[in-house]
Amino acid sequence: MPLRVSIMKKETYSVEIGGKPLVAEFTDIAEQAHGSVIVRYGNTAVLATVVMSKNEKTGIDYFPLSVEYEERFYAAGQILGSRFIRREGRPSDEAILSGRIVDRTIRPLFDSRMRNEVQVIITVLSLEKDEPDVLAVNAASLALATSKIPWGGPVSGVRVVRRDGVWSVMPEFVRDEEGEIVAAECELVVCGKDGHVNMVEMEGHEIPDEVVNEGLAFAVKHIETLQKFQAEIVAKLGKKKREIMFPEIGDEIRALFKRVVEPKLEEALFTGAGRVKEYALKDIWMEEVAKQEEMDEALADRYFEDAVNDMIHHEAIEKNRRPDGRTFDQVRPLFAQAGGVSPVLHGTGIFYRGQTHILSVLTLGGPRDAQMIEGMEVQEKKRFMHHYNFPPFSSGEVGRVGGTNRRMVGHGALAEKALRNIIPPKEVFPYTIRIVSEAFSSNGSTSMGSVCGSSLALMDGGVPIKEPVAGIASGLMLDAKSGKYKVLTDIQGPEDHHGDMDFKVAGTRNGVTAIQMDVKVDGISLTILKEAFEKARLARLTILETLKKAIASPRPDISPYAPKILTITIKQDQIGLVIGPGGKTINSIREDTGAEIEIEDDGTVYITGKNGAAEKARDIIAEMTHEYKAGERFEGEVTRLLEFGAFVKIGRNAEGLVHVSEIAAFRVGKVGDYLSVGTKVPVVIKEIDEKDRINLSIKRADPNFIKPHTAPPAS
Repeated sequence: MPLRVSIMKKETYSVEIGGKPLVAEFTDIAEQAHGSVIVRYGNTAVLATVVMSKNEKTGIDYFPLSVEYEERFYAAGQILGSRFIRREGRPSDEAILSGRIVDRTIRPLFDSRMRNEVQVIITVLSLEKDEPDVLAVNAASLALATSKIPWGGPVSGVRVVRRDGVWSVMPEFVRDEEGEIVAAECELVVCGKDGHVNMVEMEGHEIPDEVVNEGLAFAVKHIETLQKFQAEIVAKLGKKKREIMFPEIGDEIRALFKRVVEPKLEEALFTGAGRVKEYALKDIWMEEVAKQEEMDEALADRYFEDAVNDMIHHEAIEKNRRPDGRTFDQVRPLFAQAGGVSPVLHGTGIFYRGQTHILSVLTLGGPRDAQMIEGMEVQEKKRFMHHYNFPPFSSGEVGRVGGTNRRMVGHGALAEKALRNIIPPKEVFPYTIRIVSEAFSSNGSTSMGSVCGSSLALMDGGVPIKEPVAGIASGLMLDAKSGKYKVLTDIQGPEDHHGDMDFKVAGTRNGVTAIQMDVKVDGISLTILKEAFEKARLARLTILETLKKAIASPRPDISPYAPKILTITIKQDQIGLVIGPGGKTINSIREDTGAEIEIEDDGTVYITGKNGAAEKARDIIAEMTHEYKAGERFEGEVTRLLEFGAFVKIGRNAEGLVHVSEIAAFRVGKVGDYLSVGTKVPVVIKEIDEKDRINLSIKRADPNFIKPHTAPPAS
């Protein structure tokens, strides 16, 4: 029988961006997926696959989209993992954050009424100098847009970076001499379509708002290049979209709603009670619906939500009215407290903004407490960490306790990003810094509240930060038909749930350090974003004043409960001396003192300890590495007696010879008549000879220390 040969089907498209081609390969390698594509940029490549379930998922009131970002260690050409497990485990924080970028970009372009499960899986196939998260956005878009899955794309994403005042698009990693990635002045990941933006991630070094706006405009220009590229591919390869019929709201639901809910709806939404009265009214509504025969509860639920959404939008846009009665620029009541929780804690901050209440706690450790990260994209020691917890009671609910979900990872990372660039460098403050923010009450942007609480905790703990950072979340009510809109400062409850934008901006009085933006519409214009930036800046300054009243600057000293870190510098050729064969010497110092010792390649030694341990270890190392010079004085101990003199120990590993002629100001006949082993004597270094031998003198240190009458009587 003749051998049957299979051939891979393949179509390739490319577009130049950032000075090199971005390539989309459509093959049959994942032919059973409903859509798939491999996107390459340089030597980095990702595979995106999309699948939609045949049937609806029943009993849910949300669109069941899942985005999985799969790291593969082989992509980096390395065998990673622990010594005993050499395969990928749970997603790393970097993978979770990259998956969230994709999710937040594509989700608004689905019809929220869909109940068919859609799963997007991004697999990183290779990784070199280009970051794969933005490739993942474009790959997911192409896979969805060319599939039968109903979706409102394509949508495109780019990374733009500012270095030395110049913006560039899709730049490669920049690494220092030690191989670590060098942070830029400002880095923006921007996604969108049709000249609008629907997802933003930003980190910067106190960047002025106008510079960020420049970056957004620069990004949008390049997004349009990718949009045109994707549109051409979809025109050639796109499949006819699957039609999904959504049930219509019947007259019986409308009539019942008009009778039961409509007379009470305005009062429930606009009495300043958050969503409490809204929830209560909805319970009444659903109870009435349950009494009706054959009335669709899912449709009734959707009708209620749509009615609330419409009223909140209408009142904001047409009547300048917010649910809690605030003006559009008004920040809720603020409270800030630095310290006062427990003296055992190294630093604490409590921050209230309305019903959002945050406790942030600082813990300081030595350099050896830094987190070792060995991932596909990142391999480093992390000395600043921010972690975020969201217990179920914070929103008045009963739920699972334990573990960290993706939302917690995302919120913690956003606050960490906002604070990272104001943390002092290791050379100035060598501590490992961990902050944990506890969201004890939640009603609007606990992540930005965590930024504020963490600034308080850092200053309370004596960390010499450059400036405190504050954050605020702004929202949007948009009428897509008329184009009318209102930007809302400090959103909460119903505005967060029913609004069209969640725009979080954190920064100092000097500029922006982090941004995260999500939308529930196709996109937001640059004009609206510019207005939102200015409102966020003014709110940020108001919050910073509140933080300043609680604590004006970092405390001059760290907590006495925190370990002390001492720093000394030794020569590089002395590192081996301190470490000793097989680490014997340094381990002995650790055991003798209880201190932790970390030696950098350049000879910087960090010594961490409590209750005098650091000082003791420092003195030992200083003695070991001391370079002796003529004229230095010591109190030494006699260790050996010889006919021609005595050896005196002057350091942990150093001793010198006192010649018999240097013992006293008079002639000494027999050394043992004047000195004995263990005697403490003052000495001065007379000279260090060509063989690095130390010659000492007692008489030059103190001519009267050895007196003539101490000599035995002559025979």
